[in-house]
Amino acid sequence: MSQEKKLISIGTAAKKAGISRQSLQYYLMVGLLKPTETTETGRRMFDQEAIERIKLIKKLNGSGYPLRAIRELFMEGRTKTKGSEK
Repeated sequence: MSQEKKLISIGTAAKKAGISRQSLQYYLMVGLLKPTETTETGRRMFDQEAIERIKLIKKLNGSGYPLRAIRELFMEGRTKTKGSEK
């Protein structure tokens, strides 16, 4: 049962997430997000999971969180392992 991810371009991803293409490019530049896949020609492609993350970034930023704090939050979540909390 192989489920192929549907990948979309940066412009379409930005539109689906409700942000500008420039904002999405900025999110990529500051490390808030990575493309799901980059083609041989350098096109950055995104899946639905990436769209949801973009929406979360937009929502957090809209509620007053600076992008730097959001990035740190995401990085903290990536480095924590189960059982490491005290």
